[in-house]
Amino acid sequence: MIEVTNLTKVYGTQRAVDGISFTLKKGEIVGFLGPNGAGKSTTMKILTGYLKPTEGLAKVSDFDVIQQPMPARKAIGYLPEHNPLYLDMYVAEFLLFSGKLYGMNGVALSAWVDEVIAMCGLEPERRKKIGQLSKGYRQRVGLAQSFLHNPDVLILDEPTTGLDPNQIQEIREVIRTAGKDKTVLFSTHIMQEVEALCDRVIIINKGKVVSDSSLQALRDTGDSLEDTFRKLTQQG
Repeated sequence: MIEVTNLTKVYGTQRAVDGISFTLKKGEIVGFLGPNGAGKSTTMKILTGYLKPTEGLAKVSDFDVIQQPMPARKAIGYLPEHNPLYLDMYVAEFLLFSGKLYGMNGVALSAWVDEVIAMCGLEPERRKKIGQLSKGYRQRVGLAQSFLHNPDVLILDEPTTGLDPNQIQEIREVIRTAGKDKTVLFSTHIMQEVEALCDRVIIINKGKVVSDSSLQALRDTGDSLEDTFRKLTQQG
C-alpha cells in the first residue's frame, strides 16, 4: 500500500531525506520514529503530495505520487503535525463540508458522518464550534476528517502531540479502530504509543533509515525500544 524506493529530498546542501526505502502492506500500523529534523515530516509530505522528491519513487496504493497525484491523494487520509481546521465551523458541519470536497453527498454522506462522529467519540461535541473544543477533541476532528472518505492509507504526523494521558489513550483507540483494514504510518516521540499500537517500527536518523524491524525482533535483542532508539539515533 506504501512503497518508497531510494527517496531523496535535498534543500541546498542539506539532504533532508537521503535515499530511504521501505514498503508497508495493507493492515499494518507502523511507527515512524526519529529525532527532530530526522526527515519524518518531509517523507510524509512527499507521500501526501505536498512536496516533490529530488530523486526516488513513492507510491500509494500502486499510484505514483508524482505521475498520478490525484488518485494517489484520493487513497490517502492525512493528519499533519499542525492540525488545520476551520475553527468557526461546527463539528458536524465541518465533516459534511469535508465529505463534499471528496465528492460524497446526500443521505449516504450524512449517515457516514454520523458513524465517524460516533467512532471518534465526538457525539457530545458535534454541535459545538471547533474553536470551542479542547486540543484532544480537535485532534479527534482531524482524525475523523482524515478517514472520512474511507482511504486505503492513513498518514498521521504526531497525532498525540501535546495531549494528556487520557486523551492519548482515546486517540490511540481511534487510530486502532480506524486502522483495522488500512495501512497506517504514524510518527511519534512517544515510545509507549508505538508499543501499544504497532507490530513494526521504522527508525530514521539524519535522513536515513537506521532500523526497520518488528517490535518483537527489537525486544529479542534485550533492549527496550527506547534504548534501541537512543543507540541508533546517537550514532554518527
